Amino acid sequence: MGQQHQAVLRSGLGMLLAGLFAQPVRAEYGMNLVRGATDYSHRVFDLHMISLWVCIAIGVVVFGAMFYSLFAFRKSRGAVASNFHENTTVEVLWTIVPFIILIAMAIPATKTLIALEDTTDSGLTIKITGYQWRWQYDYLEQGVSFFSNLAATSRDATKGDPTSVEHYLLEVDEPLVVPINTKIRFVITSNDVIHSWWVPALGWKQDAVPGFINDSWTNIPQPGVYRGQCAELCGKDHGFMPIVVEAKTREDYETWLTAKKAEAEAAKSGADREWGKDELVERGKTVYGTYCVACHQANGQGIPPAFPALAGGVIATGPVEGHIDRVLHGKPGTAMQAFGLQLNDVDLAAVITYERNAFGNDKGDFVQPKQIKAAR
Repeated sequence: MGQQHQAVLRSGLGMLLAGLFAQPVRAEYGMNLVRGATDYSHRVFDLHMISLWVCIAIGVVVFGAMFYSLFAFRKSRGAVASNFHENTTVEVLWTIVPFIILIAMAIPATKTLIALEDTTDSGLTIKITGYQWRWQYDYLEQGVSFFSNLAATSRDATKGDPTSVEHYLLEVDEPLVVPINTKIRFVITSNDVIHSWWVPALGWKQDAVPGFINDSWTNIPQPGVYRGQCAELCGKDHGFMPIVVEAKTREDYETWLTAKKAEAEAAKSGADREWGKDELVERGKTVYGTYCVACHQANGQGIPPAFPALAGGVIATGPVEGHIDRVLHGKPGTAMQAFGLQLNDVDLAAVITYERNAFGNDKGDFVQPKQIKAAR
């Protein structure tokens, strides 16, 4: 079994064993659903428990009557079967009683579903876009946007000891940060294939479908970290697409938001200056480790034929214009994604420079952010 296949297998096992339902304090494993962290998740859990106990009661009555009949009226005791065709009273009862039970269960279920769809009066709107294999978060009113990727600690652990990482496959480099006691509307879509945004502690999951917008909402009452995953099989790295939501107090959230805005401004200013080769290579190595290493491997050898080698490859050692075009726009019909929408000009220039000067390529040239901007 190849190294990549082993990593995928470990990721699948990790999804089952590493704590799908992790909450601020990891819950003990059990047979039931978790209660969650929001009022809506509590309503879903309570609805589940009501339905469960109704089913248990029905099962006790039905199987109790069946076992009693088998025991009390068995042939060895001389029981003689009654010969009748129909009983109007029984037929009325077994029609009316289930009808009443269904109506009694449908009313709270309908109220819960209607509440899930009510995204009005939200104090914050966040757009979530699924990519293979990461999430993009856009704070629409605040002008903040970033990608959330699997943390390097988890990715490195796929080739070593997964138990050495506390939140194996459930940790990211950039969590989704939200304020507590605020109704937050999520608009969810996808840029490539169908994904599904799922944080069990919030009480719902929502598909991310290319060309469509789905929405939902949450209101988290307490600070904490809530973990989830993509719940739709979305490709070879499906198991490497976690979600981390970090709920902060309003003051801490505003501090984080200010820092993210300053970071975005710094990235814009960085695109206008001239960069040295060494600093581009250093930054590009980090970008490569986050966005490229899963397919092209840490040594640049790739996994042919689906993921060609960069070491000595025709793109990484060919004309720089072709390299820029391939990274910016991808290659239709192949697994090569278009990273023009995912990375800024500085990161694109850095990763291209790194690829042209790593893995023994040693081209000696480097790309400035302004060249990326001109090629878009």
